[in-house]
Amino acid sequence: SEHLQKTGIPSGSQDKVPVLDSGPEMAEPQLAVDPVATSNLSAKAPEFYPPGYNQNFSQNFTDSSFENRCDGYLTLAEYVQGFLNHLTEQPGCFETEIEQFAETLNGWVIADEALQEFVELIYQQATSVPNFSYMGARLCNYLSHHLTISPQSGNFRQLLLQRCRTEYENRDEATKGDETTRKQFHAYVLFLAELYLNLEIKGTKGQVTRAEILQEGLRELLNVLFSNPVDNNLMCAVKLLKLTGSVLEDAWKEKGKNDMEEIIQRIENVVLDANCSRDVKHMLLKLVELRSSNWGRVHGTTPHTEATPENDPNYFMNEPTFYTSDGVPFTAADPDYQEKYQELLEREDLFPYYEENGADLSGHGELYFDEIDDEMDPEIEEAYEKFCLESEHKRKQ
Repeated sequence: SEHLQKTGIPSGSQDKVPVLDSGPEMAEPQLAVDPVATSNLSAKAPEFYPPGYNQNFSQNFTDSSFENRCDGYLTLAEYVQGFLNHLTEQPGCFETEIEQFAETLNGWVIADEALQEFVELIYQQATSVPNFSYMGARLCNYLSHHLTISPQSGNFRQLLLQRCRTEYENRDEATKGDETTRKQFHAYVLFLAELYLNLEIKGTKGQVTRAEILQEGLRELLNVLFSNPVDNNLMCAVKLLKLTGSVLEDAWKEKGKNDMEEIIQRIENVVLDANCSRDVKHMLLKLVELRSSNWGRVHGTTPHTEATPENDPNYFMNEPTFYTSDGVPFTAADPDYQEKYQELLEREDLFPYYEENGADLSGHGELYFDEIDDEMDPEIEEAYEKFCLESEHKRKQ
């Protein structure tokens, strides 16, 4: 390398290197540098990031110190967007970094406009980046309890619900719009569902409830989706009910309402009348089946010490099956179980030296076993052949 630098030739050159004249001695042969194969692929290529993700915003989140990460941001929008992208890339850091993030915002957000801009950033991230709706709802719940700023325009939760209401008012046009418009609306619907499940409202007595306005909003969104039964609207409704169906039905039952029955009836009407695809109709029928099984929720059975055949339908589920001398199967659920089982034990006592698989444990020379004839009795042989024929006939049927 030093030799090449002295001669003014770059060390990375791929051209042939001329040989210097070293005097009267014989010149060295010319050497050629093989071209180096390089690749344009990069782990930071935009193809490896989800839509809506800005790679540049997360560069300051590579340091171990949270305070060091904040130094590179000039505006609130950059800082918030950087943290949102960081959560998108590493959702596992939510628990360890959310507290510091809220404290930083409390010292930074002092104006109404700044808080509204912050709410808009979270809303856009939750409705444009795939799979961020759940994390966005968790983030909104935490900040609604830990952001201290409460300007005249409303606190964080109030501004968030106002932003959601803006989209809610355009629901009829959105479900009838083009494919792009409907796709954006469906992302909003699923984010609202996550908000309903994750946004906690604490009462004056410390009780925690869900946002009542979101419950009513989801009911109306289901109506508008079923009123425009194209495939993607129906698929969005199915996702919404799979996510919140059990919680919504429980809440409506507490109020004495029968709203879920009405929704299921609408689904059945759509399956019968709508011109949706066969796959979507199958999804709707599966949803009805899921609801009929109490949304897949399994209630615990009676504890084992207290279980009886009368109060536990699964009491005899794992009991073994035995056979009488006539080949009739019976289990512990059979009313004559004790009598039949005792008969089985007595039959086994006739062959004390045999295992269950028929292996002879008696050894050679036992008088009783040596005298046993391997040939079948004619009557038994005839019955056995008849049994085999009947079994073969039943198998073919």
